[in-house]
Amino acid sequence: MSEGTGETSERTTVSRRNFLAVGSFALTAAALSGGLEAQMKQQTGQTLGWGKILNGKVAVVTGAARGIGRAAAIGMAECGANIVGIDICAVVDPRSGVEPATQVELEETGKQVTAAGVRWKSIVLDQRDLSALRKAAAEVEKDFGHIDILFANAGIQAFRPLLEMEDPDWHIQIDVNLTGTANAVRAFAPAMVKQGKGRIIMTTSTQGRHGTLNASAYSASKWGIIGLMKSAALELGKHGITVNALVPGLIDTPLTRHEERYEQVLQAAGRIPTGDVKKDEEAARKILQAKSPLGIPWIDPSEMAPVVVFFASDASRMVSGATYDVTGGDSANNI
Repeated sequence: MSEGTGETSERTTVSRRNFLAVGSFALTAAALSGGLEAQMKQQTGQTLGWGKILNGKVAVVTGAARGIGRAAAIGMAECGANIVGIDICAVVDPRSGVEPATQVELEETGKQVTAAGVRWKSIVLDQRDLSALRKAAAEVEKDFGHIDILFANAGIQAFRPLLEMEDPDWHIQIDVNLTGTANAVRAFAPAMVKQGKGRIIMTTSTQGRHGTLNASAYSASKWGIIGLMKSAALELGKHGITVNALVPGLIDTPLTRHEERYEQVLQAAGRIPTGDVKKDEEAARKILQAKSPLGIPWIDPSEMAPVVVFFASDASRMVSGATYDVTGGDSANNI
């Protein structure tokens, strides 16, 4: 081994040790929102530059227009990654009470990403369309030269009793959430296989850990993502690709903040919804707050970003086939 190589190896080892020593800082939501160097210097007397642990990486984020997708995109951008944001920006399930994301929201994500000094590319498509995803993957490879990270996050939710479901009520959620996530992997993982490394993170749900009243399609799709993740980890590990899943609790996004969702919370608690959005929201808040071990009814999306950054970074190189729960304590109810 040459002297130069030895010094590089030693520096790398020391850097990794230092990162592990201060990792709790580097991967906090506050650190991801800026000021990482100042925090680390104050606490450790060092400025190691771990705020850019994804420097030069290219990350693809589905469902990037808002919520967890936006928070993760910004978090990875703050850590140096170039971001490709994908969203359908249209109505997916006309029977859902969720307001659909818009292209304006997707471009707002882009503005916040580029404010971190990295590149941004937005793509509007339906992830149920595998050919569209594969075309997007080819465009990203051409524009950026490589694809290092996939955060397969896009998903929808609607509530319907199982025995009252029409076929579309079942298929839309399974097709978007489960098949769509698999499609994203099928489209973007080949680029990682070619380069012999990569990181894939999937968004499942705490409702993929237990049943949910009147939400069998959603829970089934999210349980399925965990199985998909573990199987993909077994298949792709030989190519240097890790595959893991983020398990969010109830996040403060349009997916959880609407009358249909408040009604579900009230019904699950044996209460009768009033139909008044403000009253039902306040009642749902009290129920969720009392149920949460941490007293949190809805979690801010920014709380998901540190876990996504960790899974996307080399700090997680020995982690694959794993789930990580950020649920405000709801995980304590899981078997």
